[in-house]
Amino acid sequence: MKHLVLLVVFLNALGIGAQDLSLLTYNIKFDDPTDTINGWKNRKDFLISQLNYNHPDVFGTQEGLHHQLEDIKYGLEDYDFFGVGRDFGDTRGEFTAIFYNTKKLELLEQQTFWLSQESNIPSKGWDAALNRTCTYAFFEIKASDRRILVLNTHFDHVGEQARKASALLILKKVKEINVNDLPVIIMGDFNLEPQTEGIQSILKTFNDTHMLAEKAFGPTGTFNGFKFDKPVTRRIDYVFASKDLQIVKSGILSDSMDCHYPSDHFPVYVELILKQEE
Repeated sequence: MKHLVLLVVFLNALGIGAQDLSLLTYNIKFDDPTDTINGWKNRKDFLISQLNYNHPDVFGTQEGLHHQLEDIKYGLEDYDFFGVGRDFGDTRGEFTAIFYNTKKLELLEQQTFWLSQESNIPSKGWDAALNRTCTYAFFEIKASDRRILVLNTHFDHVGEQARKASALLILKKVKEINVNDLPVIIMGDFNLEPQTEGIQSILKTFNDTHMLAEKAFGPTGTFNGFKFDKPVTRRIDYVFASKDLQIVKSGILSDSMDCHYPSDHFPVYVELILKQEE
Protein backbone atom coordinates (compact mmCIF):
# COMPACT_ATOMS: atom_id res chain seq x y z
CA MET A 1 0.00 0.00 0.00
CA LYS A 2 2.85 2.36 0.88
CA HIS A 3 4.50 1.75 -2.49
CA LEU A 4 1.21 2.42 -4.27
CA VAL A 5 0.81 5.77 -2.51
CA LEU A 6 4.37 6.73 -3.41
CA LEU A 7 3.73 5.78 -7.03
CA VAL A 8 0.62 7.99 -7.19
CA VAL A 9 2.55 10.92 -5.70
CA PHE A 10 5.34 10.38 -8.22
CA LEU A 11 2.95 10.21 -11.16
CA ASN A 12 1.14 13.33 -10.02
CA ALA A 13 4.47 15.14 -9.77
CA LEU A 14 5.09 14.26 -13.41
CA GLY A 15 1.65 15.47 -14.37
CA ILE A 16 0.37 11.97 -15.04
CA GLY A 17 -3.11 11.34 -13.66
CA ALA A 18 -3.56 15.02 -12.87
CA GLN A 19 -4.23 18.10 -14.96
CA ASP A 20 -2.89 21.54 -14.17
CA LEU A 21 -4.82 24.73 -14.87
CA SER A 22 -3.83 28.36 -14.39
CA LEU A 23 -6.39 31.13 -13.97
CA LEU A 24 -6.44 34.85 -13.39
CA THR A 25 -9.09 37.42 -12.53
CA TYR A 26 -8.53 41.06 -13.47
CA ASN A 27 -10.61 44.21 -13.14
CA ILE A 28 -8.88 46.13 -15.92
CA LYS A 29 -10.70 49.46 -15.23
CA PHE A 30 -12.93 50.75 -17.99
CA ASP A 31 -11.50 53.22 -20.48
CA ASP A 32 -12.44 56.44 -18.71
CA PRO A 33 -11.33 59.55 -20.66
CA THR A 34 -11.02 61.49 -17.37
CA ASP A 35 -8.30 59.15 -16.07
CA THR A 36 -5.51 61.17 -17.80
CA ILE A 37 -2.20 59.62 -16.68
CA ASN A 38 -3.98 56.38 -15.75
CA GLY A 39 -5.96 56.28 -18.98
CA TRP A 40 -6.17 53.07 -20.99
CA LYS A 41 -3.80 54.26 -23.71
CA ASN A 42 -1.08 54.85 -21.10
CA ARG A 43 -1.40 51.50 -19.34
CA LYS A 44 -2.66 48.97 -21.85
CA ASP A 45 0.75 47.91 -23.17
CA PHE A 46 2.04 47.09 -19.71
CA LEU A 47 -1.19 45.35 -18.74
CA ILE A 48 -1.03 43.19 -21.87
CA SER A 49 2.63 42.37 -21.26
CA GLN A 50 1.71 41.34 -17.71
CA LEU A 51 -0.88 38.93 -19.11
CA ASN A 52 1.62 37.63 -21.65
CA TYR A 53 4.18 36.96 -18.94
CA ASN A 54 1.81 35.09 -16.63
CA HIS A 55 0.06 33.37 -19.57
CA PRO A 56 -2.98 31.99 -17.71
CA ASP A 57 -4.99 29.25 -19.38
CA VAL A 58 -8.18 31.15 -18.56
CA PHE A 59 -8.67 34.68 -17.32
CA GLY A 60 -11.73 36.75 -16.56
CA THR A 61 -11.86 40.52 -16.92
CA GLN A 62 -14.22 42.98 -15.33
CA GLU A 63 -15.15 46.48 -16.56
CA GLY A 64 -13.51 46.00 -19.94
CA LEU A 65 -15.20 47.76 -22.86
CA HIS A 66 -15.28 45.95 -26.18
CA HIS A 67 -12.36 47.90 -27.70
CA GLN A 68 -10.25 47.19 -24.61
CA LEU A 69 -10.95 43.47 -24.93
CA GLU A 70 -10.02 43.63 -28.61
CA ASP A 71 -6.76 45.38 -27.67
CA ILE A 72 -5.96 42.55 -25.25
CA LYS A 73 -6.81 39.85 -27.79
CA TYR A 74 -4.63 41.57 -30.41
CA GLY A 75 -1.74 41.70 -27.95
CA LEU A 76 -1.92 38.01 -27.02
CA GLU A 77 -1.25 34.94 -29.12
CA ASP A 78 -3.64 31.95 -29.24
CA TYR A 79 -6.35 33.55 -27.09
CA ASP A 80 -9.99 34.21 -27.78
CA PHE A 81 -12.70 35.77 -25.61
CA PHE A 82 -16.46 35.93 -25.25
CA GLY A 83 -19.10 37.76 -23.25
CA VAL A 84 -21.60 40.58 -23.76
CA GLY A 85 -21.92 44.14 -22.57
CA ARG A 86 -24.00 44.53 -19.45
CA ASP A 87 -26.18 47.38 -20.75
CA PHE A 88 -27.93 45.77 -23.71
CA GLY A 89 -26.46 42.29 -24.12
CA ASP A 90 -24.38 43.30 -27.15
CA THR A 91 -21.03 45.07 -27.53
CA ARG A 92 -22.10 48.16 -25.59
CA GLY A 93 -21.08 48.67 -21.99
CA GLU A 94 -18.76 46.81 -19.64
CA PHE A 95 -18.17 43.07 -20.02
CA THR A 96 -17.43 40.24 -17.63
CA ALA A 97 -15.43 38.63 -20.41
CA ILE A 98 -13.63 35.30 -20.31
CA PHE A 99 -10.41 34.80 -22.28
CA TYR A 100 -8.98 31.34 -22.87
CA ASN A 101 -5.94 29.71 -24.46
CA THR A 102 -7.31 28.08 -27.59
CA LYS A 103 -4.37 25.65 -27.81
CA LYS A 104 -5.09 24.18 -24.39
CA LEU A 105 -8.86 24.52 -24.07
CA GLU A 106 -11.87 23.87 -26.25
CA LEU A 107 -14.91 26.04 -25.62
CA LEU A 108 -18.00 23.83 -25.37
CA GLU A 109 -20.68 26.28 -24.25
CA GLN A 110 -20.85 29.86 -23.03
CA GLN A 111 -23.54 32.19 -21.73
CA THR A 112 -24.07 35.40 -19.77
CA PHE A 113 -26.79 36.08 -17.22
CA TRP A 114 -27.68 39.20 -15.27
CA LEU A 115 -27.42 39.52 -11.51
CA SER A 116 -31.05 40.38 -11.03
CA GLN A 117 -34.52 38.93 -10.53
CA GLU A 118 -34.79 38.77 -14.34
CA SER A 119 -31.45 37.13 -14.97
CA ASN A 120 -32.07 36.17 -18.60
CA ILE A 121 -32.39 39.76 -19.88
CA PRO A 122 -30.38 42.97 -19.41
CA SER A 123 -31.62 44.24 -16.05
CA LYS A 124 -30.66 45.80 -12.74
CA GLY A 125 -31.28 43.75 -9.62
CA TRP A 126 -32.40 44.59 -6.10
CA ASP A 127 -30.76 47.82 -4.84
CA ALA A 128 -27.90 47.78 -7.37
CA ALA A 129 -26.78 51.02 -8.97
CA LEU A 130 -25.97 49.38 -12.31
CA ASN A 131 -26.65 46.33 -14.43
CA ARG A 132 -24.32 43.52 -13.37
CA THR A 133 -23.51 40.26 -15.12
CA CYS A 134 -21.93 36.84 -14.78
CA THR A 135 -20.44 35.05 -17.78
CA TYR A 136 -19.79 31.32 -17.68
CA ALA A 137 -18.39 28.60 -19.89
CA PHE A 138 -17.83 24.88 -20.06
CA PHE A 139 -14.36 24.00 -21.32
CA GLU A 140 -12.64 20.76 -22.24
CA ILE A 141 -8.92 20.48 -21.54
CA LYS A 142 -7.66 19.08 -24.82
CA ALA A 143 -4.77 17.02 -23.45
CA SER A 144 -6.90 15.08 -20.99
CA ASP A 145 -10.55 15.41 -22.13
CA ARG A 146 -11.35 16.68 -18.61
CA ARG A 147 -14.09 19.30 -18.43
CA ILE A 148 -14.51 22.32 -16.17
CA LEU A 149 -17.04 25.08 -15.51
CA VAL A 150 -15.70 28.64 -15.18
CA LEU A 151 -17.73 31.68 -14.08
CA ASN A 152 -16.60 35.31 -14.10
CA THR A 153 -18.60 38.07 -12.43
CA HIS A 154 -18.64 41.65 -11.15
CA PHE A 155 -20.90 42.53 -8.21
CA ASP A 156 -22.44 45.95 -7.69
CA HIS A 157 -20.42 48.56 -5.82
CA VAL A 158 -23.41 50.21 -4.09
CA GLY A 159 -26.21 47.74 -3.42
CA GLU A 160 -25.63 45.78 -0.23
CA GLN A 161 -28.70 43.62 -0.81
CA ALA A 162 -27.69 43.13 -4.43
CA ARG A 163 -24.29 41.76 -3.44
CA LYS A 164 -25.82 39.26 -1.01
CA ALA A 165 -28.46 38.18 -3.52
CA SER A 166 -25.93 37.98 -6.36
CA ALA A 167 -23.85 35.47 -4.42
CA LEU A 168 -26.90 33.30 -3.82
CA LEU A 169 -28.00 33.60 -7.45
CA ILE A 170 -24.61 32.40 -8.71
CA LEU A 171 -24.65 29.45 -6.33
CA LYS A 172 -28.15 28.57 -7.54
CA LYS A 173 -27.09 28.89 -11.17
CA VAL A 174 -24.10 26.58 -10.65
CA LYS A 175 -26.41 23.91 -9.23
CA GLU A 176 -28.74 24.26 -12.21
CA ILE A 177 -26.18 24.13 -15.00
CA ASN A 178 -23.49 21.82 -13.57
CA VAL A 179 -25.52 18.65 -14.11
CA ASN A 180 -22.38 16.51 -14.57
CA ASP A 181 -20.81 17.66 -11.29
CA LEU A 182 -17.71 19.11 -12.99
CA PRO A 183 -14.97 21.04 -11.19
CA VAL A 184 -16.01 24.70 -10.85
CA ILE A 185 -14.12 27.99 -10.68
CA ILE A 186 -15.86 31.26 -9.78
CA MET A 187 -13.80 34.41 -10.22
CA GLY A 188 -14.30 38.13 -10.31
CA ASP A 189 -14.57 41.47 -8.56
CA PHE A 190 -17.11 40.87 -5.81
CA ASN A 191 -16.89 44.31 -4.18
CA LEU A 192 -16.99 42.42 -0.88
CA GLU A 193 -14.32 41.80 1.72
CA PRO A 194 -13.76 38.29 3.10
CA GLN A 195 -15.83 38.58 6.29
CA THR A 196 -19.01 39.76 4.53
CA GLU A 197 -22.17 37.69 4.19
CA GLY A 198 -21.94 37.28 0.43
CA ILE A 199 -18.41 35.86 0.53
CA GLN A 200 -19.27 33.64 3.49
CA SER A 201 -22.20 32.22 1.50
CA ILE A 202 -19.84 31.23 -1.30
CA LEU A 203 -17.35 29.71 1.15
CA LYS A 204 -19.95 27.21 2.33
CA THR A 205 -19.46 25.40 -0.98
CA PHE A 206 -16.23 26.73 -2.50
CA ASN A 207 -12.66 27.33 -1.34
CA ASP A 208 -10.95 30.71 -1.29
CA THR A 209 -7.90 29.80 -3.36
CA HIS A 210 -5.68 32.57 -2.02
CA MET A 211 -6.27 31.61 1.60
CA LEU A 212 -5.87 27.87 1.04
CA ALA A 213 -3.07 27.80 -1.54
CA GLU A 214 -0.01 25.71 -0.78
CA LYS A 215 1.97 28.83 -1.74
CA ALA A 216 0.49 32.36 -1.58
CA PHE A 217 2.19 35.62 -2.47
CA GLY A 218 1.46 39.32 -2.65
CA PRO A 219 -0.11 42.15 -0.65
CA THR A 220 -3.13 41.76 1.58
CA GLY A 221 -5.53 43.59 -0.70
CA THR A 222 -6.45 43.77 -4.38
CA PHE A 223 -7.96 47.26 -4.80
CA ASN A 224 -5.23 49.88 -5.14
CA GLY A 225 -7.23 52.82 -6.52
CA PHE A 226 -4.10 53.83 -8.53
CA LYS A 227 -2.62 55.06 -5.22
CA PHE A 228 0.96 53.97 -5.59
CA ASP A 229 2.07 55.51 -2.27
CA LYS A 230 -0.58 53.78 -0.14
CA PRO A 231 -0.66 50.22 1.28
CA VAL A 232 -3.19 47.95 -0.42
CA THR A 233 -5.33 46.21 2.18
CA ARG A 234 -8.85 45.91 0.72
CA ARG A 235 -9.34 42.44 -0.81
CA ILE A 236 -12.40 42.30 -3.08
CA ASP A 237 -11.14 40.20 -6.03
CA TYR A 238 -11.20 36.42 -5.70
CA VAL A 239 -10.84 33.07 -7.39
CA PHE A 240 -13.00 30.43 -5.72
CA ALA A 241 -12.61 26.72 -6.51
CA SER A 242 -14.73 23.67 -5.87
CA LYS A 243 -13.35 21.25 -3.34
CA ASP A 244 -12.32 18.70 -5.99
CA LEU A 245 -9.54 21.06 -7.12
CA GLN A 246 -6.09 21.11 -5.51
CA ILE A 247 -4.87 24.67 -4.95
CA VAL A 248 -1.16 24.84 -5.70
CA LYS A 249 -0.39 28.56 -5.61
CA SER A 250 -1.99 31.99 -5.62
CA GLY A 251 -0.52 35.41 -6.20
CA ILE A 252 -1.94 38.91 -5.89
CA LEU A 253 0.20 40.58 -8.54
CA SER A 254 1.28 44.11 -7.61
CA ASP A 255 3.39 44.80 -10.71
CA SER A 256 4.01 48.42 -11.66
CA MET A 257 5.96 50.52 -14.11
CA ASP A 258 7.42 53.96 -13.39
CA CYS A 259 5.40 54.18 -10.17
CA HIS A 260 2.11 53.49 -11.92
CA TYR A 261 -0.14 50.45 -11.75
CA PRO A 262 -1.70 48.98 -14.92
CA SER A 263 -5.15 49.05 -13.28
CA ASP A 264 -6.84 50.21 -10.10
CA HIS A 265 -7.12 46.53 -9.12
CA PHE A 266 -4.39 43.93 -8.82
CA PRO A 267 -4.99 40.70 -10.72
CA VAL A 268 -5.17 37.44 -8.80
CA TYR A 269 -3.31 34.51 -10.39
CA VAL A 270 -3.98 30.90 -9.34
CA GLU A 271 -2.62 27.50 -10.27
CA LEU A 272 -4.81 24.45 -9.67
CA ILE A 273 -4.70 20.72 -10.28
CA LEU A 274 -7.75 18.72 -11.27
CA LYS A 275 -7.66 15.79 -8.94
CA GLN A 276 -7.58 12.30 -10.37
CA GLU A 277 -11.01 10.96 -11.27
CA GLU A 278 -12.05 7.93 -9.29
